[in-house]
Amino acid sequence: MPKSVALPADAASAARVHASLNVPGDLFDLTGEVAAVIGGTGVLGGLMAEALARFGATVVVLGRNKQRGQARAEKINRAGGISVFLGIDAMCADSVLEAMRTIQQELGETTVLVNAAGGNHPDATLKPGGDVCKIPLDAWRDVFDLNLLGGALAPSIVFGEAMVAAGRGCIVNIASMAGMTPVSRVGAYSAAKAAVINLTKYLALEWAARGVRVNAISPGFFPAEQNSKLLFNEDGSPTERSAQIIGHTPMKRFGAAEELAGAIVWLASSKASSFVTGQNIVVDGGFSSMTI
Repeated sequence: MPKSVALPADAASAARVHASLNVPGDLFDLTGEVAAVIGGTGVLGGLMAEALARFGATVVVLGRNKQRGQARAEKINRAGGISVFLGIDAMCADSVLEAMRTIQQELGETTVLVNAAGGNHPDATLKPGGDVCKIPLDAWRDVFDLNLLGGALAPSIVFGEAMVAAGRGCIVNIASMAGMTPVSRVGAYSAAKAAVINLTKYLALEWAARGVRVNAISPGFFPAEQNSKLLFNEDGSPTERSAQIIGHTPMKRFGAAEELAGAIVWLASSKASSFVTGQNIVVDGGFSSMTI
């Protein structure tokens, strides 16, 4: 029989045990970090920006929608955080470079980059019973450009080069559970997100010895702008597609954007995840584990 382990009797004893394990007390403290969140104007990216700010990071919300971006930054500031909005076109490398240099000049080196921009194209989504051969190649190209080139590659290269020069940094790409196993009717999106996961692993191995960690988060089904028409009817009722998704999700519900906060803060923390790189963290309520 194993011997019982006595718990520390008081806070002082607990502190000594904690110190002996060499675990920093400020494991998730992001004070001093400068986090750029591309796609922070969206639902998921915006909540991630708020989470990073809540743990002390100075957050730059980047996106094309000025009204939503400024509103998100103001919300963070009202809550006691520090945030600003910068307009950016992630599809344009020059725009990304200009944003990176502006952050550099005004706030210092970007130490955390979150690539949360992405989405689908209506012409690349099959209708029930549709023929994949009828999807225009331009629609496939648009989805790949949005999710892979603009949504991950261009920002990672621009910000990553500066991080490598500084000898430290963290990049988190927002991929998708669909990038692990294709989801019916959205083949282009699934393939593009699979490429994002592969790119994440490739950049991680290239930069691991140079102080830059690169990881991905793959959310399951979280209601947001790009999938609302697939999940809900015009009257707000769930579609048949929603019923299929919930039926395949062990937790029997969609995810809430706030439930991505833990994953993004953990990956952004150089203390909490210092030995984590090249990983794809799945947050999907068990969807990818379900068979029958």
